[in-house]
Amino acid sequence: MENAQLIGLSRQIALQRQLDVVANNIANLNTTGFKAEQVLFEEYVMPLARDNDFPTLDQPLSYVQDWATIHDLSGGAVVQTGNELDVALNGEGFFAVQTAGGERWTKAGSFQLNNQGTLVDLSGNPVLGTGGPIQFAPEEVGITIATDGTVSSSQGPKGQLRIVEFANAQGLVREGANLFSGGEPQINANTRVMQGHIERSNVSGVTEMAELIKVQRAYESAASLAQKQDELRRTAIQRLGDANA
Repeated sequence: MENAQLIGLSRQIALQRQLDVVANNIANLNTTGFKAEQVLFEEYVMPLARDNDFPTLDQPLSYVQDWATIHDLSGGAVVQTGNELDVALNGEGFFAVQTAGGERWTKAGSFQLNNQGTLVDLSGNPVLGTGGPIQFAPEEVGITIATDGTVSSSQGPKGQLRIVEFANAQGLVREGANLFSGGEPQINANTRVMQGHIERSNVSGVTEMAELIKVQRAYESAASLAQKQDELRRTAIQRLGDANA
């Protein structure tokens, strides 16, 4: 009976993790450049059940384990905005931004200029060029960004956006504010820049809502099973007490 409860509890823990991931995907349905996550599960087998009535001494118990969370790095819809500081990436590359914790990577290309004329993301992090942050003077107009990331204005070239690619993008660690960390950044080889466009979230609202309902029902089923196991245990203890009275 204890084994059944532990197995059910492992399932509930895994479902809780999956529920958190699905809820986060739905919350970022309209977040520019957001990449969805998916949870991978595996069977964890433990030979712990022992009883002389079993044909063999050890009976394997199958637990549920949330093995890993992977990034869905498929492209989101690219929409035209006409804003000269909106930039989308056509390819597997990431923008590089400077944060208090160091360099971070993002797909979100909704940029703006801060009070100092520095190109920043929506969180205020400076967007990095190959030579550092990209700076503009107050009088500069007509900002253009070429397909290779070269940035120019009315005063001429200002730098080139630092676009990085990764041999194993699944090794990146998701952080807050739509940023990733880690990995081994490589020089951009195949990604092209699209000015006046943004890449929308790749989350499918219909798919994630269906998954949310599925996970909630599975969790409720596991919780109901645990409750029935508790009732069986309580009844067994009560009958044993009555028999010894």
